[in-house]
Amino acid sequence: MRRYGARLLGTAGLLAWVIVAQAAPPRYQVEVTQTYPHDSRAFTQGLLYAEGSLYESIGLRGQSALRRVAPESGKVLAETKLDKRYFAEGLARVDNRLIQLTWKSGVGFVYDLHTLELLRSFEYDGEGWGLTFDGEHLIMSDGTATLRRLDPHSYKQVGQVQVTLQGQPVNLLNELEIVGGELWANVWRYDAIVRINPASGKVLGVVDAASLREKVTSPHKIDVLNGIAYDAANEQLYVTGKFWPKLFAIKLQPLE
Repeated sequence: MRRYGARLLGTAGLLAWVIVAQAAPPRYQVEVTQTYPHDSRAFTQGLLYAEGSLYESIGLRGQSALRRVAPESGKVLAETKLDKRYFAEGLARVDNRLIQLTWKSGVGFVYDLHTLELLRSFEYDGEGWGLTFDGEHLIMSDGTATLRRLDPHSYKQVGQVQVTLQGQPVNLLNELEIVGGELWANVWRYDAIVRINPASGKVLGVVDAASLREKVTSPHKIDVLNGIAYDAANEQLYVTGKFWPKLFAIKLQPLE
């Protein structure tokens, strides 16, 4: 774990945490409980579970789309493509709406959950990366350590919080998901997830998911872990990555 921690936490300026850090938050590894097919051509930017289906935001200009996917088969059940000028990013559900970000366009889209029909667009400043909904606010990442809180109806920023690990900012926060009241975030470029207190921004734990990369091979380029979906009713976690041919159902095991 020392080598892994140096890669992840050194990037955020936290190499000292790996070596000493007597009060460091818990670390976890992943245990795969089930493996499902996933489209290896999908550049996964946002992932969520709702009403028995996975909803996925697919990135890259000219390939960006919003999809409804059958979890067990990986079959695309419905799809709405974006104009080729847009690079799709994070995805969240609010009631019967799906909200999708774009990377550098400063434009977000709102869709009907059931039909994937585009309902409206909205604007925001800066880059869009990850997105989730905590029941009160949308939470948005932009590649920095600062997460923005957005009103779920006007999509205007109403607050922000900085994510820190032992007082140091954790940058490159990407895809987001609310899991049991915690905020979980992929860290771009690393096969890792940080568990965050959404109110304070403090990191509560670090999940080493590097073992999943050993389980994926593809004729296409394998990119980083990105995509966390949570089925709250069954307390089931799903994860995948950009161009990964597999979706994994996982549970966590503490690391000593």
